[in-house]
Amino acid sequence: MNSKYYVPVGSAATGPFDLEVTPESAGWTESSLRVLTLAPGGSAELTTRDDEIIVVPLAGSASVSSEGTEFALTGRRSVFDGPSDFAYVGRDSAYTVASATGGRFALCGARARQKFPFRYVPAADVSVELRGAGNCSRQVHNFGTADRFEADSIIACEVITPGGNWSSYPSHKHDENSDVESQLEEIYYFEIAEAGDTAVDFGGTGFGYHRVYGTVERPIEVLEEVRSGDVVLVPHGYHGPSIAAPGHHMYYLNVMAGPGEERSWNICDDPAHTWLRGSWEHQTVDPRLPLHAPSEGA
Repeated sequence: MNSKYYVPVGSAATGPFDLEVTPESAGWTESSLRVLTLAPGGSAELTTRDDEIIVVPLAGSASVSSEGTEFALTGRRSVFDGPSDFAYVGRDSAYTVASATGGRFALCGARARQKFPFRYVPAADVSVELRGAGNCSRQVHNFGTADRFEADSIIACEVITPGGNWSSYPSHKHDENSDVESQLEEIYYFEIAEAGDTAVDFGGTGFGYHRVYGTVERPIEVLEEVRSGDVVLVPHGYHGPSIAAPGHHMYYLNVMAGPGEERSWNICDDPAHTWLRGSWEHQTVDPRLPLHAPSEGA
């Protein structure tokens, strides 16, 4: 039986969206994610209401317009072709996403108290980090992290895990506000590459696994096989590893936000596994990385 925190592809499609995860549907208060697919020449007129939104092309290009300004997003062929440019839309805003050639677009959201201006960030300005080493090597696109992009509450990034590798490891949590930890709700959205390629595999053989587990005080148990378009929700607890099956690169988009006053990503490792970080000092980064993008280093 699948966990209630696992959202299989197609099971949360509503209106124009292939996927719609809201605070209400997730059973929490802050984080959201919608995935919008547009046919060539298609468009969608949307409103942010009390959310701030980051529009990220997953595949294809688009224009995003709001408040009399329009930004052209170059986008990318697939999520495995390096980071994309993106647009940010502040709360209480109407906006339109349109695509002349069609594509798939993530609308990353979080409840916001303050309205920030509508703006554009080119792909060249997205930090690309190589994290971990050996079979824990992964590539992180820090496009919407707290130290890289100004916003009210949203924290968002993309992770590429080469086939056969583990990421989100050591397992860690961020479910309480303390001197060393931030309370953040987190969404994992997955896409898996076709065997031996970097085209996205929808309905094919590509897969991976994702784990979430809790503490004695706050138990949670999730272990799911994930495929392209699937989502795992992390309301609390340790999460990781995310494991990419050999031969299939794994992508996931993380969207986080929390009720705390400070916008920050502070985590605590599972004490049983934090020693692993020290082992990376004696290993090299997986030579398959970076995938289609220059790196700033770990």
